[in-house]
Amino acid sequence: MTIFYDKYGTALYGVIARIVKKEEVAEDVLQESLVKIWHSFLSYDTSKGRLFTWVLNICRNLAIDKIRSRQYRVGTRTQPLEDSAAQWQAAPSSFKPEHIGLEEVTRQLNPEQKQIIDLLYFGGYTQSEVAEELELPLGTVKTRARAAIKVLAKLIR
Repeated sequence: MTIFYDKYGTALYGVIARIVKKEEVAEDVLQESLVKIWHSFLSYDTSKGRLFTWVLNICRNLAIDKIRSRQYRVGTRTQPLEDSAAQWQAAPSSFKPEHIGLEEVTRQLNPEQKQIIDLLYFGGYTQSEVAEELELPLGTVKTRARAAIKVLAKLIR
């Protein structure tokens, strides 16, 4: 594997880096690719193409999978705290998170949704605990929570 990495590592990293555009993500994808290559090497068929082409396709597909993943998309939309000016500003001593007004906004939900949101977000319950507490199926709790969050998103905008 060392010989393989010495021979192809730089070229593969370059292809991956062009797709994901972040150095640390490219390094991770290259490592994942090498592990996948190692585990699936017995499936390589010389009659279907060159080794480099086979390996390149594995790297390329993993890089594309990475940028399509939800985790990657969410990560690109958020700004790291160390780059944020907010980290250098202290919150005023009068700031109370409960005064943001979210409780007032939740009063506009229907009673079923409000009860679930109150337990989940203000009570600190998990969805399973809410289902148990209210004697509802877990799927019902999840559906009502999702619907409530959609309503709240519209109200807050």
